[in-house]
Amino acid sequence: MGRVFVAGSINMDVVATADRHPRIGETVAGTALLYFPGGKGANQAISATRLGATTTLIGRLGKDAFGDQLKAFLGAQGVDLSFVQATAGAATGTAVITSANADNTIVVIAGANALVSAADVTSPVLAKGDIAVSQFEIPMPAIAAFFKRARAAGATTILNPAPATECGTALLELVDILILNETELGFLTKTELRDTDDLVRFVEAARSLPIGRGKIVCVTLGKRGVLALIDDEPRIVAGRAVKAVDTTGAGDCFVGAVAAQLAGGNSISDALEYANAAASICVQRMGAAPSMPTAAEVKALISR
Repeated sequence: MGRVFVAGSINMDVVATADRHPRIGETVAGTALLYFPGGKGANQAISATRLGATTTLIGRLGKDAFGDQLKAFLGAQGVDLSFVQATAGAATGTAVITSANADNTIVVIAGANALVSAADVTSPVLAKGDIAVSQFEIPMPAIAAFFKRARAAGATTILNPAPATECGTALLELVDILILNETELGFLTKTELRDTDDLVRFVEAARSLPIGRGKIVCVTLGKRGVLALIDDEPRIVAGRAVKAVDTTGAGDCFVGAVAAQLAGGNSISDALEYANAAASICVQRMGAAPSMPTAAEVKALISR
């Protein structure tokens, strides 16, 4: 059994719910103000942990009330926090989220996440069979250092390039599995993509990514499911019909589930089917980190 190591962001999500999103310059009445643990790194680590993987999170918190609350929550989930540092002089990362009609808009203030360094991410000792996961909410040099260390140890690297940010081919070449949505795929390939486009367009865009041969690309398409390129051949995992309540964290749930499955020795095909089921549970709940399902819940869904 391998382990999962996640180098990434830890945020407090401040969620305002409303009947609809405001237009530019408009004020609308909200229905509730909620606080949820979040951050793509923390979400993915919690997802992997709840789905049975031994998981270590690498990142930074501020020395403030949000930081204390997040550390307590993550520890209670069973995530190893040995490599999470409390950082003086920087606030804990915060995401301001507007949620309406099961869709969301998000503004992220990096805070302490912006101070994650190459030294931070190369401190843990990885081994063959481990899974190294990261996203774009910590500095690029730290991600590159993390993946170089993982590659040297024989671990598998998973990158979730979100939020969409310019990155060089040198970083993408360190990635074994790329997991992204249609917006991020369009950004990285400079292609205008819509979630209603024919799947052939997504296949063509995915094949144009400068990541080298033999890499796996997974494009999450919401209710349409997942498109994956495995050995350059497309594979479709059909979506599951559910009533979505909050899509915040669904992609992170998917990433964590894939990592947990691969760490457990399962094939990428099985991991994608499993992760798709896990994400369909996640979207039926409010919040990011708290909405991550357990292995028992996913097993029950798949068995039905």
